Amino acid sequence: QVELVESGGGSVQAGRSLRLSCVVSRLIIDYYCMGWVRQAPGKEREGVASIYYVGGRVTLSYADSVKGRFTISQDNAKRTQDLQMNSLKPEDTATYYCVFDYSCPTGATLDPGQYKYWGQGTQVTVSS
Repeated sequence: QVELVESGGGSVQAGRSLRLSCVVSRLIIDYYCMGWVRQAPGKEREGVASIYYVGGRVTLSYADSVKGRFTISQDNAKRTQDLQMNSLKPEDTATYYCVFDYSCPTGATLDPGQYKYWGQGTQVTVSS
């Protein structure tokens, strides 16, 4: 079983930045995929960024909606992944979930359905 705990959400004005963090309870460092999925009220879940790690090689993937503004990173020693969110927009308002899996048939996937483990979510609110 893997537990994920997010932190770092909050309320900011458009154009500002926030950094989300996620701690992974167990991490076998040779092979995994993880990322961030968000869901706004009344909308579908959307994968925004992901990491595919295998044997020291890292592949990143971003949704078009956040490319150039969001940066995902990981630290195996600390068992963490972070999402740096810059130039935030009101449409970024959502609950953000940290996601993780050891089964990664499609690599750095943005498909929320591919992830078995989910955190409890952290709210990000961006006002105009």
